Amino acid sequence: MNNDMKKITIAIDGFSSCGKSTMAKDLARKVGYIYVDTGAMYRSVTLFALRKGMFRDDDSIKEEELRQHMADINISFQLNNETGKPDTYLNGELVEQEIRSMEVSNRVSPIAALPFVREAMVAQQQRMGEEKGIVMDGRDIGTVVFPHAELKVFVTASAEVRAQRRFDELKAKGMEADFDEILKNVQERDYIDSHREVSPLRKADDALELDNSHMTIDEQNEWLMQQFIERTR
Repeated sequence: MNNDMKKITIAIDGFSSCGKSTMAKDLARKVGYIYVDTGAMYRSVTLFALRKGMFRDDDSIKEEELRQHMADINISFQLNNETGKPDTYLNGELVEQEIRSMEVSNRVSPIAALPFVREAMVAQQQRMGEEKGIVMDGRDIGTVVFPHAELKVFVTASAEVRAQRRFDELKAKGMEADFDEILKNVQERDYIDSHREVSPLRKADDALELDNSHMTIDEQNEWLMQQFIERTR
């Protein structure tokens, strides 16, 4: 990439398991931008809460306890030289694999709906984005974290397609997977993400919508690159 192109901020929002992260990581790698997986940040908080016994038997969250520990949660990303993609670290420990488990997936939406968790993560994300040249994906990047991002994309796909992708992904990693359980998880997360009080998932007015239900990963990457080129010319 030549250096006289202006650096921009790219916000990619959308439902769970619709391929946002894959697209975002791919674009960041190609154009030399920093990629931040905000979903991994909320998953890391969830893992922290699980490890510290902050979920009751009925899966409700010990909110006050978690609130007091927010300052102890430090999430960072380091590039994995083998995969060329960033790995997630929780307080210096590599947790990339652990945060993708169903145990975390089933509990992340209620954690992410807590206002004090949201606030702490958004503050971290905005600090990360001060330099521009960043690609961030999540649920509220174009609406809350970077409302002035030069490129905003809202990604969607049918729940069945997304459940199938998640199922295939877990299988490929050699992890246990049950399609019906995953579909139920996808639908529940959609509901919580769209109906929560703090920064609910919604398409920003100036975001481009991409329904990738019937697109290959290459087609999505190509489309995104095209949008990037138009914004940075």
